[in-house]
Amino acid sequence: MAILDRQQRSSERKMFGLCSFWQTSSKTNNSPSSSSTRNLNHNGSRHSETVPVKRSKSVSFIARSLLPPRRRLRLDPSNNLYFPYEPGTQARSAIRLKNTSKSHVAFKFQTTAPKSCFMRPPGGILAPGESIIATVFKFIERPENNEVPVDLKSKVKFKIMSLKVTAGVDYLPELFDEQREQVTVERILRVVFLDVGRPSPALDKLKRQLAEAEAALETRKKPAPDTGPRVVGEGLVIDEWKERREKYLARQQVEAVDST
Repeated sequence: MAILDRQQRSSERKMFGLCSFWQTSSKTNNSPSSSSTRNLNHNGSRHSETVPVKRSKSVSFIARSLLPPRRRLRLDPSNNLYFPYEPGTQARSAIRLKNTSKSHVAFKFQTTAPKSCFMRPPGGILAPGESIIATVFKFIERPENNEVPVDLKSKVKFKIMSLKVTAGVDYLPELFDEQREQVTVERILRVVFLDVGRPSPALDKLKRQLAEAEAALETRKKPAPDTGPRVVGEGLVIDEWKERREKYLARQQVEAVDST
């Protein structure tokens, strides 16, 4: 009987030791899992914090890309370049550009037909509020069988670009390549022909703008007023200060002779 009691107590001690082993191992196994759970929760919370920021940035970028670019120039006409339809001639069109921003703006023309079109001036810099009328030239080819097009439209397009610059900067076409990210495409203009035999408000406006452009060109051609020495005859330069000094010396000589 005593032997049976000892065997039973021994088996109980083994079972207790076995249960204590599982308790210990469960504790050790639970601690990493709990830490991993905490890490997971921590990472999850951190992920939930960063995702809205990235999402908001992407949304703002998309919103900026969808918004129309801020215009620096006001164009007149705003969408088309009108040419009188005169086949076999070099027709002219005109467009007014005005700087509506608060900074100096450089502008530049581009065309899909550089061999048959050119602009005067092809580019420049406008101060705030300054405007200019540019003249556009295009050679109009004769159609086959001298047939007049039905819609009087052309596939040629013109692009006007703008760039914000600092005051005093000289215009160079390379500015638009060096600062390509800051360039704004103001407008893409389509070529529309006007029937010269049929009066229209667009044709009358074009004639007025061309006359104004010619007058502005003649004004720029005139030499600046000469504020330097006066030129009398050929190669004779009279310096006013030198003339006054000679008169003063002559008067001094006359006074000296009178005193003697």
